[in-house]
Amino acid sequence: MDNDFDFDNEDLEFDEQTGEFGEFDEFDDFEPEEVQVRTAVLSKNNMYALLCVKTATEGGAICRVDPRENQPSVQLYDDPAKALEWFTKSLRTSRKNGWQVVYDGLPLNG
Repeated sequence: MDNDFDFDNEDLEFDEQTGEFGEFDEFDDFEPEEVQVRTAVLSKNNMYALLCVKTATEGGAICRVDPRENQPSVQLYDDPAKALEWFTKSLRTSRKNGWQVVYDGLPLNG
């Protein structure tokens, strides 16, 4: 299976029983105004994928939901700028691999 997304760090393990990613909940320790979130929805061959970045003053994380994978993938970064850089690279790689960005902005609610 082709990996259409480009990431720097290793994936966190997804716990199917709790529905959570190990250390990902550390963002809950920050005040809401310190946390920035950006969501991209991508489309290719009647499939939809989700790519999100969440940054705070002390780090960041990228989450990818790929319909060809059994579970989501999350990468953590110590530097929020690095997380944004890799999010941008991942979007660029996805476009090169035929994905269309159908939404890129604030998280979707509702």
